[in-house]
Order: sequence, then structure tokens, then C-alpha cells
Amino acid sequence: MLWIKAFHVIFMVTWFAGLFYLPRLFVYHADCNDQTGHERFLVMERKLFAIMTLGAVLTTVFGLWLLLQWHWPPLELWLQIKLALIAALIVYHVQCGILVRAFRAGRNRHSGLYYRWFNEFPAIILIAIVLLAVLRPA
Repeated sequence: MLWIKAFHVIFMVTWFAGLFYLPRLFVYHADCNDQTGHERFLVMERKLFAIMTLGAVLTTVFGLWLLLQWHWPPLELWLQIKLALIAALIVYHVQCGILVRAFRAGRNRHSGLYYRWFNEFPAIILIAIVLLAVLRPA
């Protein structure tokens, strides 16, 4: 089971790296004024979203494996809150995909400032999830 936990953490780090970096790319892309830069950001965003989606899927697979092995049914309050935060993170991930497509279609409607604020959400969620998983408050 430690191997499963290790892979869960490895892919979680991969996923969060993308969740931290992709919105930062959106900041720079929203402020970009030249076609060469625009095309470069499109490629970077598409590739990063693919990698972070793979990280998200594998994090979820290994997380569900751990959940089914150790905590099923999820009766502990800390785990229920953690699962709710993960659901919010998945919604955020999907929103990132929508934004990648909006940039690709030339339909970005947000400023760099918007994306600076948008970029803060996964950091807050990460802190809460790690605290819940490590401290397991009653």
C-alpha cells in the first residue's frame, strides 16, 4: 500500500505543478500583444493542460485505490471535507481547460489581473488538503 500512496503523492505533485503554472501562463498570455508570443502561449498551455490532466487522472485513480482500501466508507469528517475540496479542485481543473480553449479560439475575456487572483485558488486548496490529510482533525 505504501507504493500506492507514493504514486498518489507523485501524481498529486504533477497535477499541482500544472495547477500553479497554467494560470500563471494565462496571466502572461492575457497581457501578450504579439502574434509570436500568442502562438507560443497556445502551445505551452495545451501541452501543460495535457500533462496536468494525466496527473489529475492518476492522482484520482491512486487516491480512490487508497480510499477503497483504508477509508471505505468515508465516515471521518476530515476525509469528507478533503473529498469536497478535491471535487472543487476538479471543477477548477475543468475551468482551466475551458480557459485553454477560450484562448485558442481567441475568446479570452479576462485581464492579467483576473488570472492573478484565479491563480491563488489551488494554493489555498493545497494547504487545506495537506493539513487535513496529515492532521486528520476529529
